[in-house]
Order: sequence, then C-alpha cells, then structure tokens
Amino acid sequence: MKVHLQYGNDGIEAEVPGTNVTVLAPKYLDGLPDEGAGFKEAVRAPLGTKPLKELIKSGDRVAVVIPDITRPLPTGRILRWLFAELDHVPADRFVIINGTGSHRVNTPDELNEMVGADIAAKYRIVNHNSHDPQTLLRAGAWSDGQALMLNRAYVEADKRIVMGFIEPHFMAGFSGGFKGVFPAVADISSIMRYHGATVIGNPLSTWGVLEGNPTQAIVCQLGSALPVDFLINVTQNKKRQITKFFCGDVMQAHQQGCAFSKATVMVKCEKPFPLVVTTNSGYPLDQNLYQAVKGMSAAAKIVTEGGYILEASECRDGFPAHGNFRTLLFDHASPQALLDKIHSPGFSVYDQWEAQLLAIIRLKARVGFYSKIPDDEIRRAHLEPVRDLGARLDEELKRIGRDAPVAVLPEGPMTIPYLP
Repeated sequence: MKVHLQYGNDGIEAEVPGTNVTVLAPKYLDGLPDEGAGFKEAVRAPLGTKPLKELIKSGDRVAVVIPDITRPLPTGRILRWLFAELDHVPADRFVIINGTGSHRVNTPDELNEMVGADIAAKYRIVNHNSHDPQTLLRAGAWSDGQALMLNRAYVEADKRIVMGFIEPHFMAGFSGGFKGVFPAVADISSIMRYHGATVIGNPLSTWGVLEGNPTQAIVCQLGSALPVDFLINVTQNKKRQITKFFCGDVMQAHQQGCAFSKATVMVKCEKPFPLVVTTNSGYPLDQNLYQAVKGMSAAAKIVTEGGYILEASECRDGFPAHGNFRTLLFDHASPQALLDKIHSPGFSVYDQWEAQLLAIIRLKARVGFYSKIPDDEIRRAHLEPVRDLGARLDEELKRIGRDAPVAVLPEGPMTIPYLP
C-alpha cells in the first residue's frame, strides 16, 4: 500500500508492504468556508463572557500571547482579524508576546513568517525568554510558596488575550487553554518543576486525559495566576485550515474544544500492533528530534511490548542544538540508565522531560527513525537510523510475518490512537 506521510513541507510517499495494513487518520473535517466570518461570530458571541470588543477599552495595554514557530497555528490570519475587531485600540497599546516556553527565541525572519511582515513592522513583538530574569516579574506562587515568574509584558498588561490551538497533547491531555500562558510565558525554574520526573511519569499525564491529569492540573493552576480576559483557540484539519473556533472564558472554551477534538482525532483500536509507522505531522512540528518524540509517543499507545515503531520526521534543525536533550541521550549508555539518572534524588536538568519520555518509549519498543540527522547521532540517541522506509518495513515483516497487523499514522500525533 502506498501512503503519503507528512514529512517536512511536502511530505513523502512510502510503500507499506504487508497484507494487513490499517491507516489511522483523524476524521476529516472541511475548513470553515469563511474563516474570517467564523472568527467574528466566535468573538462577538463568545463562551462564558462578554463580546471581545466590549472587554477591551481603547486605553488598555493589551498583551496578545501567540505560540512559537513550533506550533502550526495560522497566527498571522488570526492576528489580522483580531486587530480589525479591536480597531478602536491604537497599535501602540498592543504587545504581541511570542510564547516560547523553554524553547529558543525566534528570529526576525521567523517572526515575519509567523505573523506577517506588515504586522511585525506595526506592532511591538516580545520574544519570551524563560532564562532571562530581567524580562520576568512575579505573578504568583506554587502551593508551597515557590515564586511563579511570568513575562514582564504579560504581567504589566491591563488585558490579556491568549491564542492557541487544541489537539491531544502527550503530557497535558490536550493543548490550548491555559497552556498558552503556562508554560508559554513562564520562568525556566517553574518550567523545570512542571516537567518533573514524577509528574511526567504519571500514567494520567497522557494523550486525551484531562480528569486527574497532574500535568494539566499544574497548567490550570499556574496559567490562571493572573486573569486571562479572552481565549482564542481553534481546531484544524491536516491542511492547516480552521475547522472551528472556541473563544471566550478559558475553561468553558477549552473544555468544549477538547471534547470536539477528542471526537474527531482520537481513534479506538481493539488490539495493539507489532508494527506502527508514524510521523510528527510534518513542518513545523517535525523541525527537530525533541519535538518528534510526540510522534513516537502517539505510536507507543498502540504498539505491542517489544514491537517496532518507525517514524519519519525531517528534523531540519537536528536535536536541536540548544538545550540538554542531545547531551542527555548521548551521555547515557541505555534508555534504562537514562531513566535511572533522571529519577535519582536531586537530579534536575533542563530538557530532561523529553529525554525521559523517549527512554520510556524505548523500553517498550524498538524505534527506527528516518530523518536528516546523521546515522551515528541517531544511534547515540538510542534509535535505529533508517534510510529506506519501504525496505526497512519489508525486512521487519519478513521477521514477524507478512500477515502481521501494521498501523500507519500518516499525520502522526494529529491522530491519537488508543486501546480500550
């Protein structure tokens, strides 16, 4: 069977051999016929709050938080509609905050790509930097008193608008909602604690789970430390077209969006598969191996113990170069050694959470990886380098049998399979 896998900008065609292949994809929804009209309707009749225009006064200092370049939100389109709706507010009263969380700041060219060169030239944009205390202010505290620091421009604003999109998330259950605040504009100390080994290792910190999810609980507690006046969340199809808006009160809009997302992108599988092919949904989500762990995580939900996951993710930015993710993988002889280190008393290193998840997946299954990363570096990351997808799949099926069930997730974590 020939399957189009989302990979980089254009995708790739892969021949998936075997006689028992199941393609798992989200229920396809057409994009809205008029996205701009859909936006107006959503912000003028929002969920649980007043219309957006009534909430924002002309003299307000307004912070608008957007996701960074690793998130495929049509940010430029939404910002244009937003500023048109709030045309009574002067441009110099707005600040756009790029919610990078613990990721690197984005370059001017990337910001132009994200928001549009005209918007970048007209409005002030702040790249959040979780590592720079000079750009942070105290906004609250954890339950034990540890300070929560948030982006200075966000704290100082009179009104706060948060943008994002809703899809199943491999730790928080679903993206969107208060996640657009925490960890998006938080300090690195809080982000590190949020990604602690115990929280990440909790079985309820997983795809599609909100109830009892300790990761989501932290997101809601700290993301609501300061009032969020208006949420703009969307769901999207594989063409990155908006399928629905969820706007207004954070909790109401997010809960409705999560229910909608779960009904359209989560797929029930009756039995696990010994062989699962996946992606990380193409660019911009497959820019690096750090992000590509999500595609493995989706596949790991339905792979058999000791099975084989084969992921195709371009990784044009490598591991990436910044942070400790690559070092953590390279410096430990095995996935188990890495997990032992992460769980050792007092251990806390930036990026450990993604390395922890990769190690957990590797203890369950073997993982082949097709990408632009050199083979020797893939091996040092405890993965198997693959240069020919069809040939490697054919080899695996020769080993386990031609009639063995194979699952294919061509859109990666845009589809979340689960077992009953």
